[in-house]
Amino acid sequence: MFDINNILRENIKRLVPYSSARDEYQGEASVFLDANENAFGSPLDQQFNRYPDPLQYNLKKRITEIKGVPPRNIFVGNGSDEAIDILFRSFCNPGVDNVILVPPTYGMYEVSANINDIQARKVNLTEDYQLNLEGIAEAIDKNTKLIFICSPNNPTGNSINRDDIQTLLANFSGIVVVDEAYINFSRQKSFIQELTECANLVVMQTLSKAWGLAGLRVGMAFASEEIIEVMNKVKPPYNVNESSQQLALAALANVGQVNEWIKETLTQRDRLVLQLKDFEFVVDIYPSDANFILVKTTNANGIYDYLVKQGIIVRNRSKVELCEGCLRITVGTPDENTILLEALQNFK
Repeated sequence: MFDINNILRENIKRLVPYSSARDEYQGEASVFLDANENAFGSPLDQQFNRYPDPLQYNLKKRITEIKGVPPRNIFVGNGSDEAIDILFRSFCNPGVDNVILVPPTYGMYEVSANINDIQARKVNLTEDYQLNLEGIAEAIDKNTKLIFICSPNNPTGNSINRDDIQTLLANFSGIVVVDEAYINFSRQKSFIQELTECANLVVMQTLSKAWGLAGLRVGMAFASEEIIEVMNKVKPPYNVNESSQQLALAALANVGQVNEWIKETLTQRDRLVLQLKDFEFVVDIYPSDANFILVKTTNANGIYDYLVKQGIIVRNRSKVELCEGCLRITVGTPDENTILLEALQNFK
């Protein structure tokens, strides 16, 4: 049975969070003389002299309208990477605790573990890129606090079997983090729907992929109110800047445009898969629920270097476990995909 107090770090239990000037009053005001800001404004066309909303209320309200999750169950961070780091700092004791990673997967989980001096126990995915539940069970001990699962997975592109994730949620006394950065491109439904049933579930999503806001660095985590309270307690007071909040809010008004881009991306993904199969150097193309495909080739290094010379950049994943000989290719615009395919026709 999951109990947050059993995995929360003792120093975090005692932590008194920083109280910002914007946390200490309620209601409306017109004169702000509390935060030592520059009262004269900003040397820009738009004013940024005031600190942003520390809890991003307006942005969360709009996310609620789209996702159906109450604001109290939403964390907004400086990219999903901030949410990852905060989970480590909240629940894992440096030099003592460990987390489970399932390679090949998103590399930032391991980087964040190393930064926080947390042991990362790796249990490789199976040959068909699914969870090795038996191996995970053997790797878990009393100091295992988090399990990270990327679904759809990066770099493989496939979705992880839903029943397997449910098995972990039902049997693990720590937190299961399901990273859904690519969920908008997937045929699978989001695990957000399971939040009311699973107290130990954290679902991460982002505005960087389908929403096209990678440059703004806006990530989201959805979880129980008690987990979100901990994350808000640990985060810096003004972790998402005002321009990112405003622009993200404006972008979230354009659901129709984003849905059209998603449809076009899926069409172009199918096109790439179909045409890449004709090349002799392509060994396999793995099923994808994301906006990229993983392509196994006979000469990943040679193809990568050749494409670089043509001004075309893909991702060489050939040194990643279970991805030997593989290139990860993001689905581009129709014109970009044409340029890629025409270049590959001339590869010797």
